[in-house]
Formats: sequence, structure tokens, C-alpha cells
Amino acid sequence: MVFKSFNNLFLYPRLVQYMDSMGAGADILLVEDNPNDVELILHVFQWCNLGDRIHVAWNGEEALDYLFGTGPYEAKAAGRPKVILLDLKLPKVDGLQVLRKIKENPQTRSIPVVVFTSSREERDIIESYNLGVNSYIVKPVQFDQFANVIRDMGLYWQIINQPPVEKR
Repeated sequence: MVFKSFNNLFLYPRLVQYMDSMGAGADILLVEDNPNDVELILHVFQWCNLGDRIHVAWNGEEALDYLFGTGPYEAKAAGRPKVILLDLKLPKVDGLQVLRKIKENPQTRSIPVVVFTSSREERDIIESYNLGVNSYIVKPVQFDQFANVIRDMGLYWQIINQPPVEKR
């Protein structure tokens, strides 16, 4: 997938650093290994005022470490985002394995997970829903459609949807 670069519109590395540095934990966990997709998603969320608290995990292992407070996140409290945007085709641990671990664990089971992937494979769609995904969205190829899907998805999960109530 090829997108027009936003590097001239804002300082992408600085934006990722700012969004990842939020101390109270992220509202959105974005699990994506494609830097162009990450850049566009972050830009659209920023443009729509939908997320200053986004944590980017660049592979499945990092996502699990963030959620369960392991590896480089061992000294920090486990992340508890309002929603997880999960690509399926990831290095280290693939998206279906990440989804399986999230939905098997009572601590993370209720976190909504949206698969946002280029895969139209029927087996990926079926397996994702069997594992408990809340939504399965295929990434549009066209730039404008991609941006509109990100905007609509962000509006729904951040504003319209009522997240699960945490047990205390």
C-alpha cells in the first residue's frame, strides 16, 4: 500500500514520542508494523482530535508486553487501553496469536479489539471472530478511503461506543 507521506506536514517521530510518553496509559493501543500506516493513522487521529493518548506497538510481542507489563514494560503498570487496533500480519508474534492471548486472559478479555488489516482471507476473518474480535476492517487501498475509515473508526470507538466498566 502506497500513501502520500505526511513527513512535511508534521514531525512524525516527535508525534509518536509525544503520544507514547503519556503517563496515564493509552486510550488506544495501535499494533502495526507498517510505518506509513502508523503515520497516517496518527495524523488522522490528531487532525480529528481523537487521540493524544495512543501507544504504538510495532510487533505482536511488544503489544503483549505492553498489555501484560512484561519485557521492557515490566517496571510499569500493564496497559489498559479503551480499544486495540490490531494488524494481523505482524513480526515476532502474529495478530491472531495476540488476539488469542488477549481474549484468553480475564484481565484483558473485555478490551475491545478491532482487527485493521489488509487481509481479506476468509480464514483470517473466521478465526478472528472465533477468537472474540469486536470488529474486522480491511484496510482500504485508496488514500482518502483509508483516512475516512480511520476517522470513522476513531469516532466510533472513542466517542460513540460505551466501553466496558472496569471491575475494582
